[in-house]
Amino acid sequence: MPAIERRTLLGAAALALAAPSIAGAQVMNLRVMVFPGLANLPLFVGQSQGFFAKRGLAVEILNTPNSDVLRDGLAAGNHQFVVAGVDNAVAMQADGHDIGILIGGDSAFNGLYVKPEIRDWADLRGKTLIVDSPRTAYAVAGYRMLEMNGLPRGSYEVRPTGGTFARYELMLRDPNAHASMLNPPFSLQAEDQGIRRLGTITEVLGSYLGNAGWAMRDWSRQNPDIVTRYLAAYVEGIRFMLSPANQQATTAIIAERLRLQPDMAARNLALLTDPRTGSAPDGRFDLEGFRNVLKIRAETLGTWGGTPPAPERFLDLGYWERAVASL
Repeated sequence: MPAIERRTLLGAAALALAAPSIAGAQVMNLRVMVFPGLANLPLFVGQSQGFFAKRGLAVEILNTPNSDVLRDGLAAGNHQFVVAGVDNAVAMQADGHDIGILIGGDSAFNGLYVKPEIRDWADLRGKTLIVDSPRTAYAVAGYRMLEMNGLPRGSYEVRPTGGTFARYELMLRDPNAHASMLNPPFSLQAEDQGIRRLGTITEVLGSYLGNAGWAMRDWSRQNPDIVTRYLAAYVEGIRFMLSPANQQATTAIIAERLRLQPDMAARNLALLTDPRTGSAPDGRFDLEGFRNVLKIRAETLGTWGGTPPAPERFLDLGYWERAVASL
């Protein structure tokens, strides 16, 4: 497994790229909490190419061990932004935290992966599904995928274990970890070691918004210029990584930041740049996919009495609109 570390790659060289109007200003330190993985590429690119630095931002990326730390830390002000599975944002608001989703992302490329001896969905009856938090994000999507294939809740065991990086290792070494939702690069590495994919979220559930970015609404209202600058740099990172002209440079960033061999880094980039299923250009928000996230949570967990709310109550996309207009 790649030893993905917490890093900050903003030094004097990066700050030298800052625009003259920003360079003399005080640098704003920002902390962004993420799960280790491919979804963080816009942040990696923004750091390595100086997109944050030229806007007077020093971004520190923090890797969370699980979704509880990610959610609780944002509510407590330990970090300013989150980039992760958007259902975590929904869960925060359902728990009474006033979050605002700022930008879209991708489907998270998650799939349900099983031990080699599991040949089909029915073989998971009585087996163990390992999850991060049992009531958020891809665990909830996994429940729905299993239900749609004849396995209702209660026909298998659910064991909370932590983020994808931890579940990936358990899938390889724990004989009682029979199935898990995995995303890249861990999913591709698992396949190379004989772990089987039964289906991806989008194959089974249709349109689905996986990763997105959000913040506490009060903090965003108090710091609108910082939010807009952060999102502008983030979008610039997306544009860079999706450009065919930058394929070699982006592959090198993936290899370096995720500790991957070049060929594996290239396979990961191919997922992000697929014009049909890859990352949304400019981080455009997938409203249809988000509606499906809300529907799955409502029907699977009974949140909001089983009736999904209007998606607009979660959205603060005006900052993104201003950020894109500034580029």
